[in-house]
Amino acid sequence: MFRISTFMHELFSPTPVRPRSNLPGPVVIWNLVRRCNLTCKHCYSISADKDFAGELSTAEVFRVMDDLKAARVPVLILSGGEPLLRPDIFDIAARSKQMGFYTALSSNGTLIDERNIDAIAAIDFDYVGISLDGMGDTHDRFRRLSGAFARSLAALRLARDHGLKVGVRFTMTQDNAHDLPALLHLCANERIDRFYFSHLNYAGRGNKHRADDAQHRQTRAAMDLLFETCLADMQAGGRREFTTGNNDADGPWFLLWAARRFPEQVAHLRGKLEQWGGNASGVNVANIDNLGIVHPDTMWWHYPLGSVRERRFGDIWSDLSDPLMAGLKQHPRPVEGRCAQCRYLSICNGNTRVRAQQLTGDAWQEDPGCYLDDHEIGLAAPAPRLEVRPWRRIEIQH
Repeated sequence: MFRISTFMHELFSPTPVRPRSNLPGPVVIWNLVRRCNLTCKHCYSISADKDFAGELSTAEVFRVMDDLKAARVPVLILSGGEPLLRPDIFDIAARSKQMGFYTALSSNGTLIDERNIDAIAAIDFDYVGISLDGMGDTHDRFRRLSGAFARSLAALRLARDHGLKVGVRFTMTQDNAHDLPALLHLCANERIDRFYFSHLNYAGRGNKHRADDAQHRQTRAAMDLLFETCLADMQAGGRREFTTGNNDADGPWFLLWAARRFPEQVAHLRGKLEQWGGNASGVNVANIDNLGIVHPDTMWWHYPLGSVRERRFGDIWSDLSDPLMAGLKQHPRPVEGRCAQCRYLSICNGNTRVRAQQLTGDAWQEDPGCYLDDHEIGLAAPAPRLEVRPWRRIEIQH
């Protein structure tokens, strides 16, 4: 995750630059259930409105939570599918809070209403994130449910009015990029605490629709709009948070934006960006799916590391015998192509890796989602780029 707001504040209230360091344990995004009442176009878990066999029982979830605490995991993001479809979700969330985890709920919002908002508020989630894929009809088309936008917006308002910190998640493609300005206005008008901009990553249905990924020119324009919106909010005394995910080229692009707008702060900002260190999949971010399989993050469901039914989470996470995990934990990572020659490798850390793997079968090839040009990343001569071709199945070699 790239925290735009954090680095925007560094332009006006600089803090000391420190050595890059990792969290004591990873943030865990836990897909507790695969069932969902929606079938969204870019769903990485390829969920559906049916029960999936083999999911962890309540007792198993509680045991794994003890393992996660022993592994010094600081954050649990309870996700799905739609996590509110799991009958024991409030028992799990209450235990997570009691154990001292920062506990977040990741929902599509359509099932949050007057019947359950008191129970959600009673948990006192540290954060409730709800996805919007655009305004009105755009969102409904992506979610494949008429009226989904109205229901999700109502959920955001309910959670906000019950004192919960709320955020909107937006995944941009060519088909919904036009709605980004309106969504930003919506979040301001509705007093939404956080706006999370997700780049499309090639996982699940998102991989099959990767040819619809936003073009680099659109991405650059979207990022500039986010930066300017964050700056304006901060200068007006606002406290809203702006974050991005799934494309760590956002860090170098922010540096280039700052070089145009605040050139005197570039040296300090570069130091803070290198302290951040870019992509943290397999290091500071982990995923457990509905069957208890551990993955480097949520976009790596096709790559299992081990089962929490068979091994403790900490043992799986620290096992460097897996070549992907060994490479992800290496700094700098053993990337190839234009990524290996990039002047910003110490900032972005080679980006997400899963797009390269899905496109070529090799996790260490250049990331086709990087939207910086050859001149910007410091290449002496233009280099050929990987072409984002329509999806076809590629087998993974462990």
